[in-house]
Amino acid sequence: MDVLMLSRLQFAAATMFHFLFVPLTLGLSVLIACMETAYVRTGNKTYQKMAKFWGKIFLVNFALGVVTGITLEFQFGTNWSRYSSFVGDIFGSLLAIEATAAFFLESTFIGVWHFGWEKLSAKAHAIVAWLIALASNLSAIWILLANGFMQDPTGYIIRNGRAELTDFIAVLTNPFGWYQFFHVIPGALCLGGFFVMGVAAWHLLRESNVEFFQKSFAIGAGVALVFSVFTAVEGHFHGNHMSQVQPAKLAAMESHWETQRNAPLYLLVIPGEDGNLVEALPIPGALSFLAYNDVNAEVKGLNDIPKEDRPPIVLTFLGFRIMVGIGTVLPMLALFGWVMRNKIKQYPLYLKILPWCIPLPYIAMQAGWVLAEVGRQPWIVYGLMRTSDAVSPVTTGTVAFSFILMCLLYTLLGAAGIWLMVRLAKKGPEDHTPIQVKAA
Repeated sequence: MDVLMLSRLQFAAATMFHFLFVPLTLGLSVLIACMETAYVRTGNKTYQKMAKFWGKIFLVNFALGVVTGITLEFQFGTNWSRYSSFVGDIFGSLLAIEATAAFFLESTFIGVWHFGWEKLSAKAHAIVAWLIALASNLSAIWILLANGFMQDPTGYIIRNGRAELTDFIAVLTNPFGWYQFFHVIPGALCLGGFFVMGVAAWHLLRESNVEFFQKSFAIGAGVALVFSVFTAVEGHFHGNHMSQVQPAKLAAMESHWETQRNAPLYLLVIPGEDGNLVEALPIPGALSFLAYNDVNAEVKGLNDIPKEDRPPIVLTFLGFRIMVGIGTVLPMLALFGWVMRNKIKQYPLYLKILPWCIPLPYIAMQAGWVLAEVGRQPWIVYGLMRTSDAVSPVTTGTVAFSFILMCLLYTLLGAAGIWLMVRLAKKGPEDHTPIQVKAA
């Protein structure tokens, strides 16, 4: 492999590993804040106990996300220095704001939350929980706006061979970044809901802390249902916008080869890099409607896109299919759980299935990022800079060594972190009486 491929693999591995922890941090932060709010409103100590139990898992997950996120950002300087030089004026400012205004804020509030159980009133502690959730999602905004610039660059001029910032407001209001935000964050909340449901189901099958985990299950099911549906609906509008600014990605994710109006959607497709191996069961006009809300709209085909400007077709196609397939199943699972939440113990088969469903939203989100990033290729900044022009002038051996070392370290770190979260989840809440927080 050359430096380019090794650098792409290393960044992909680091990003996908880091993103194993990001969505649960985002999702659990909101669920914990809801539990604390329920405690303040009802005085039921079970909700306080729930916040402490899920908070322990949240803290482990957050720590793993921090460690993997810091090392990830180093790669912009080590592996992608030409990219950093080209867009540093724009990309760097967004990452700097994320680190100074969001990440440190989030970390500070987490410290206050963790050590403030006996020092803050119930209301104050719940407010801190909501501030953690707000800061976590604020951090995501800056990252997704930075990625939005890579997907659809705005607010810049090219001067002296670099992209220089001319309109920060245009960067902040980039529609692509906000479509991503309203797709990723609800997806993370859906993931958090299914995580809580899966762990609760495991305990309910074992008659362990029944009241505690029934309440946890009900909160998780409600969040999972609302945000799995929201994610699916928003995904349609996100796809409409993406079709306008990245027609090559649309063509690749549907393996659509011929430019035509009233473009059909084939229910059975086996894609290839030079044409479909199998193409059957068309629905006339369906692709045009899904892409542009118009059955007669013209959809550009891959044959009218230069081969050097096409993304990898099979990988983009599969990423989309996996994301949509899982995204179709999750609302149905969540709906059943929500409707039957008060008598969920009467459905042991459903409870047995749920722990095995915890990976599903993770897989869907990873597949979605494969679609977003692989589908953008061969551009690292769409239409401005090719990925092949962004790589650092380093040797193959250097990148290969760092890649292997990173994989080994991440494997050990991930195994230790996941083992600890599984251990905490199986252990359940502490048996002793919950710590009393001061009355408001």
